[in-house]
Amino acid sequence: MASWAHHLIIAPILLPLVAGALLAVYDERRQFLKGLINLFSTLANLAIAITLLQAANTDTPGVYLLGNWPAPFGIVLVLDRLSAMLVLLTAVLATASLIFSMARWHTVGHHFHTLFQFLVMGVNGAFLTGDLFNLFVFFEVMLASSYGLLLHGSGPRRVQASLHYVVINLTAAFFFLVGVALIYGVTGTLNMADLAARIPALAAENRVLLEVGAAILAMAFLVKAAMWPLGFWLLSAYPAAAPPVAAIFAILSKVGLYALLRLRPLLFGGEAGEAAGYGGTLLFAGGLATIAFGILGVLASQAMTRIASFSLMISSGTVLAAIGLSDTQVTGGALFYLASSTLTISAFFLLIELIERGQNPGADLIAVTAETMGAEPDADDTAIEGGIGFPGTLALLGACFVACALLLIGLPPLSGFVAKLALLAALFAPAGEGAAAGLSAANWAFIVLLLLSGVATLMTLSRVGIRAFWAPVDAVAPRVLAVEVAPVVALLLLTLVLAVKGGPVMQYMDETARSVLAPSSYVEDVLSAPRIPPAKAGLQ
Repeated sequence: MASWAHHLIIAPILLPLVAGALLAVYDERRQFLKGLINLFSTLANLAIAITLLQAANTDTPGVYLLGNWPAPFGIVLVLDRLSAMLVLLTAVLATASLIFSMARWHTVGHHFHTLFQFLVMGVNGAFLTGDLFNLFVFFEVMLASSYGLLLHGSGPRRVQASLHYVVINLTAAFFFLVGVALIYGVTGTLNMADLAARIPALAAENRVLLEVGAAILAMAFLVKAAMWPLGFWLLSAYPAAAPPVAAIFAILSKVGLYALLRLRPLLFGGEAGEAAGYGGTLLFAGGLATIAFGILGVLASQAMTRIASFSLMISSGTVLAAIGLSDTQVTGGALFYLASSTLTISAFFLLIELIERGQNPGADLIAVTAETMGAEPDADDTAIEGGIGFPGTLALLGACFVACALLLIGLPPLSGFVAKLALLAALFAPAGEGAAAGLSAANWAFIVLLLLSGVATLMTLSRVGIRAFWAPVDAVAPRVLAVEVAPVVALLLLTLVLAVKGGPVMQYMDETARSVLAPSSYVEDVLSAPRIPPAKAGLQ
């Protein structure tokens, strides 16, 4: 990695930290200036993320030694294909959510821009850190920011949802600390690469404590990943959140999935001795249960926000099951599915608000702030009759809805089809020579649930689409600004790009899966990363 790109590794953390601190200084009455600072930081972060993705497309990860202390004694940031992909995905969702919020939502609560930047900092830090302690630190920065953002817009529904959200996530943080303490007590280190090097030589009497610590630590990650039955908080929190907040929250469950995908091969991979393979069956079973629960929830849901939330659980369950299988091809397909489904669900959360604005004039969620102040919501502020918003408003929203439906169902020509096809092909691969009789029961269960999730989504979104765009007699076109619809269209176009560039993207995902599941190179490169030599003195 080039020297200039090497120093960019810390930029996705440092940039939002500085921007968030600067935004905290300005008064809330200067919303325009705060919005510009936030937008500049977010766009710069997107450009940096694209650069890092290009630099990370190699078998050698970039290792950044903070304070120039070598691993495992100092704080280490590690950029490889997996972390670079997720940092870019975070930057894309942050950009879309922020642009959408600039139309109206950023003004309905205090400290939106500051909390937004700190959330991005926490998520990026969690993806880039190379040790468990700083993973906890960034985990808490992310959660603390999400507490404030979930309350953005006020209203009793958000307050109730946020109380559940805070209590559950604080409990998960407690599990995180206990698990980290047990692992440190047994191994004497929290550096991920150093853990992988020490665990094979661990004494047999200490192995039980290691596995107990890992199980407690996994509880924290599984809560954040919304695995059934630990993910009930998501079903109340995400529908209650403001649309741009729910859109950026789509990446939060991926932090738990990332931690599991990163740590399981390091701690319990093929080189972990007797501990190899620990927890795989439970993760696979939990993933399948989460998919099944998501399918039932999608079928039973009437509100589109609930459908989006259950779809997010199906996405998490799919990746969890793939992590449990520890198969390179399945994991590569799951990573493609993760990227596609995250973009889709984020766009869907934004689109739902625009659609419901026309269905319920005067009932826009933005009015909740005026309601708390004792004012009556103005129907003209949310929707107007006759389609004056701009020509073809309903047609455009309908086209975006159809695109989201195709993506969630897994039908061509968008990336949802490519992702599910890659997963199904990988699950059928163990049969060899196309003979389905050789498939295991686990693979068959995974295949059936993947297909059922598409059928359930097709049935539900067909019903919801008819009710939203076909059944109403009196057409009401919501007032939709270009700045609101542009992020939705952009996210959906990105899924089209994923489909068109399916070959190179799938190759990148397969290489990512291969390097994650065989982390020997990761361990060696992190532990042997050289310190930066001091600059030569100019004067003798």
